[in-house]
Amino acid sequence: MIQVENLVFQYPQNDSPTLKGLNFQIEKGEVFGFLGPSGAGKSTAQKVLYKIYNEYQGLVKIDGKSLSDWDSTYFEKIGVGFELPNHYLKLTGKENMNLFASFYPKKQIRKVEELFEMVDLTADMNKPVEAYSKGMKMRLNFIRAIQHDPDILFLDEPTSGLDPVNAHKIKQHILDLKAAGKTIFATTHSMETADEICDRVSFIVEGSLQVTDTPKNLKKQYGREAVDVELFDGSLQEFSLKGLGGNQDFLDFIKSDEVKRIHTQEATLEEVFIRVTGKILKV
Repeated sequence: MIQVENLVFQYPQNDSPTLKGLNFQIEKGEVFGFLGPSGAGKSTAQKVLYKIYNEYQGLVKIDGKSLSDWDSTYFEKIGVGFELPNHYLKLTGKENMNLFASFYPKKQIRKVEELFEMVDLTADMNKPVEAYSKGMKMRLNFIRAIQHDPDILFLDEPTSGLDPVNAHKIKQHILDLKAAGKTIFATTHSMETADEICDRVSFIVEGSLQVTDTPKNLKKQYGREAVDVELFDGSLQEFSLKGLGGNQDFLDFIKSDEVKRIHTQEATLEEVFIRVTGKILKV
C-alpha cells in the first residue's frame, strides 16, 4: 500500500536533512507507527506522504504508483488527523464538518450525526468550536479525518490532549477502522498507545529509523523471560519462565505463604526504545 525508499527531506533554512534516508513499507489494513520524541521527524515524514512537502529525495509509492504521479484524486483516498486541531473557531462543529465534506464526492461522505455520536459530541455539534475544549477539538479533528471514508489515514498524535476515557475510545475506533480494511500510519511519542494499536512500529530518532518490528517481538527481544513473585509476608523472588511449572524452588516458594502478586519481566515498549536508541522520550 505504502512504499518508501531512501526518503530524504531537508527544510530550506536547515543545514542538514530532517529525514535521513528512511526505508519502510506499510501493508494494506495495517496500523503502522512512527515512535519518537518531538523533533525526531515523525510529522515531517507524514507531511511528505500527504503531499504538503513535495521537494524530497527518494522513492514514495502509494498503491504501486509514484506519489508525484497522483493528481488531486489522491486527497479523496487519504484522511489526515493533525496533531494540532485547525478548525474554523467561529463555525459550529457541524458547520466545520459540512465545509470539509464539500471538498469530497457526496457518495463518500458518512452521516455527520453518526460521526458526532461516535465521539460523544452530539450535544455539542451545534456549538461554535471556540467553545470546545482541546479534547473536544481533537475528537472533532478525528471524525473530520474519517468523514469521507478514506482508504489511508495519517494520524499525528491521535490521543494527544485526550482524557483516558476518550483516548481509549479513539484507540478502539482506530482498531475498528483497521478491521474495516483501512491502512493507518500513526505517529506518537506515547509508547502505551503504540503498543495497543500498532501492528508494527519504527523507532525514529534525529531523522533516522533505528528498528522496525512488532511491539510483541521488540518486548520479547529486549525483555527477560522471568517472573517476580511476591508473597504477603513481603518475600520477593525472581524465577525463570523456562520450566517454571517444574521448578521446585518456585513451587516451594509459593507454598510458603499466600501469593500477593506475580509480574512478568517483559520490557515495556518505552524501555525497549531507550535501550535501542539511547534516548529518553520527551514530548
